[in-house]
Amino acid sequence: MTFFSVNGLECRHGLLAAVRGVSLAMNEGEILALVGANGAGKTTLMRGIAGAHKPHAGNIVFDGKDVTGLPAHKRVALGIALVPEGRRLFTGMTVEENLRVAGAHGRKGKWNLEAVLEAFPQLKPKLKAKAGDLSGGQQQATAIGRALMTNPRLLLLDEVSLGLSPLAVDQVYESLHGLMSGGTTIILVEQDLSRALAVAHRIACMLEGAIVLEGAAASLSRDAITDAYFGLHRAGAKA
Repeated sequence: MTFFSVNGLECRHGLLAAVRGVSLAMNEGEILALVGANGAGKTTLMRGIAGAHKPHAGNIVFDGKDVTGLPAHKRVALGIALVPEGRRLFTGMTVEENLRVAGAHGRKGKWNLEAVLEAFPQLKPKLKAKAGDLSGGQQQATAIGRALMTNPRLLLLDEVSLGLSPLAVDQVYESLHGLMSGGTTIILVEQDLSRALAVAHRIACMLEGAIVLEGAAASLSRDAITDAYFGLHRAGAKA
């Protein structure tokens, strides 16, 4: 049985359809990289899945349950967690407080403060530091750790490398390696196509709110993805 699916999803910003008829299906443990230019609808789709943006049409099914009408906090309790673009930490709170407040509202599981610090050792000396005083890489590690504290079964990572130095990006992905190989289902929005191809089982490319190319990462050429990214690929093609 499909673990997670989005079916004909449409999300609007006023009269603008930011997500248009998107359908996706994932098995448990899969990693899907969502690529596309700025404004393609990736972040709105992720927010729609997480419950932060109410869809106009379509539905979302998670582990056999229709969650379309559930608010974000109830989706977190079921195991859906979003690391939002821009991190959105509680900047006036410490790293430890950011992590613990998330842990108090999630599922029971293997992820606790000790496990997060093992995955992101760069946070150990920063536990008592205010989140707003951290470097970009440390803030991103805190944002991912905060999501992990809810013990997600579906983790939504929106632009984890955005605005970070190459070294910080390397550190974040190194920390994510164990998570990605550990069976967590992940949707990853990533502008760096090389990284997306390196970690994802499947690629989906969005253009103007719709998915215009989708397939196994190993079966899609860089040229095909690039053409879809810029609208040169025939809309609706599947690999």
